[in-house]
Amino acid sequence: MSKTDKPVSFEEAMEQLETIVAQLESGDAPLETSIELFQEGMRLSQLCGSKLEQAERKIEQLLETEQGVVKKPFAELEANEEKGESF
Repeated sequence: MSKTDKPVSFEEAMEQLETIVAQLESGDAPLETSIELFQEGMRLSQLCGSKLEQAERKIEQLLETEQGVVKKPFAELEANEEKGESF
């Protein structure tokens, strides 16, 4: 959640995080402001990571096999694709 407790979408959080990174990289902010920006950036980073984990858990592919339809976790499908294996 943001400081106002309004739900933030993944895209909004990433946009805010990119803005914070740009501000920190510029080196123009005073130390106290930089620390606050860093803390907010860490919070947003954790939020984005959490949202990605939730999405990954939701993404399951249904594969037809000889035994019928089988649910496979998204991460397993990615690993198989990296190895060059097909469904």
